[in-house]
Amino acid sequence: MNPEQPLRIQLDVKVRMRDGVELSAGVYRPLGPGPFPTLLIRTIYNNKQDRYVDWTRQFVESGYAVVMQDCRGRYDSDGPWEPYVHEAEDGYDTQQWIGAQSWCDGNIGTFGISYVGFTQTLPAPLRSPYTKALVPIASQQDNYGHIYVDGALHLHVAMAFHIWVGRGLQTESRNLMNEMELYSRLPLISALDDIADVPWYRDIVRHNSYDDFWRRYGLRDKYQEVETPAYFITGWYDALVHESFKQFNGWRSQARSTEARRVTRLMVGPWLHGTIGSSKPIGDVDFGPQAEVDIVGEHIRWYDRRLRGIENGIDDEPPVRIFVMGENVWRSEAEWPLARTEYTDYYIHGNSGANSGYGDGVLSKDQPGDGPPDRYDYDPTNPVPTMGGPIMHAVYGGAQDRRPVEQRDDVLVYTSEPLERDLEVTGPVTMTLYASSTTPDTDFTATLVDVHPDGRAINICEGLRRARFRDSIEEPVLIEPGRAYQYEIDLWETSNVFKMGHRLRVEVSSSNFPRFDRNLNTGHQPGIDADMQVAGQTVYHDSLRPSHITLPVIPS
Repeated sequence: MNPEQPLRIQLDVKVRMRDGVELSAGVYRPLGPGPFPTLLIRTIYNNKQDRYVDWTRQFVESGYAVVMQDCRGRYDSDGPWEPYVHEAEDGYDTQQWIGAQSWCDGNIGTFGISYVGFTQTLPAPLRSPYTKALVPIASQQDNYGHIYVDGALHLHVAMAFHIWVGRGLQTESRNLMNEMELYSRLPLISALDDIADVPWYRDIVRHNSYDDFWRRYGLRDKYQEVETPAYFITGWYDALVHESFKQFNGWRSQARSTEARRVTRLMVGPWLHGTIGSSKPIGDVDFGPQAEVDIVGEHIRWYDRRLRGIENGIDDEPPVRIFVMGENVWRSEAEWPLARTEYTDYYIHGNSGANSGYGDGVLSKDQPGDGPPDRYDYDPTNPVPTMGGPIMHAVYGGAQDRRPVEQRDDVLVYTSEPLERDLEVTGPVTMTLYASSTTPDTDFTATLVDVHPDGRAINICEGLRRARFRDSIEEPVLIEPGRAYQYEIDLWETSNVFKMGHRLRVEVSSSNFPRFDRNLNTGHQPGIDADMQVAGQTVYHDSLRPSHITLPVIPS
């Protein structure tokens, strides 16, 4: 806290939950007589974390009281920590407690990033009458969509989460651990056993389909119970960008209250999970100083309108604010996806030699004829390394030059002619891939790349489809070896202008490690054993099986 700014501070205030467990909170208030609108953060990362202490100072200076609470089982709070499980009820009980305090004027807002965004949205369906404004940054709709992506384990999320914040590791330095060695361990279910007792990690490995383990908490079927408006913030290279879009559209279309549907907002910048609001270059791209946003200032604008009734114009602005990469400008939009989108198919072509960037793969709007398919072998002992993308780890994530990956023969590369004019792609990107495998289960990946005139191949968005989950995340079904299937690969959302003279590129492969776990190709239950085999992959692009990427093109 700034010693020049007088304020009242109470530390380790005990807040009793419905089951008698007491959670620890710090209470920070302006010196005035009050009562004050009050902001709440519920965190697993220590309620004295420097970033949030700095935010709290700025909030108090703006006339807000702030409650910073350790979640159940974390730091000074009592009870066992079961990730996510108690956050709905504990969040609601804490909001009810705050609303009854003499220093609170009956209006509560919430804030926080990542897990701390989920501690805001999980209690929303319970509808505390005091809570009037949420600001979930980099949050998720539910944990299955965060931990599993179209059936594949989000390995860096599932494992690193426990490496970084497991209860037994709260005071240990993760710098002492070789994370890549941990990611490479098999079987996955026992990979962390010699580090700490992490039953939740083992549970998520066991529950690889969407079942009651995941249904017991989350928002997937609860948007109609929500009344509190939310201001969602995320980044194009945030591991939770896809989940943030799900929440925004769920709030806007299904929320119980008209106000929540009308004023809920979304901001998306050119950011990683850990660089929200920053103009710091990510990977190999510098988006310029205009990428920086005063995130605390955005919170205060939102709170001033929702908690104080100040007519500051925020509700009159379009609900979507996006950073258009390539042009590197901010733009406001009325909806998502954009109503003026022209969904355009670009087909992959080749003469059975699209392997690597030196191959004959072509991408164009022309429909394919009867050319031969492309083939490659996917070996789980030598997976394609993660290079860029929406991953929480700054070393691997962001916008990076993928030419080293494109040297590999197990990566098919399809490239367009140089663009004759700028092409804006803003919205959800999908790939329809016709492919077969020699194994009963496998993965297929797709990456959209912006190829610059100097040769740099910058990743824009990417996706992966696990074959057994091609039709359902609830009822996986293995594939028949040698049979061609149609796979829909979701590359998530983006906004990028491919400039005149640049080329469009699509990469197709079968691994992206360690962002995702390796498919061992055996058809066994994933994560339980270390057996593996090489998969022979065939990708079709003929008149009957026209593999293509669908781009949300925005007319100029």
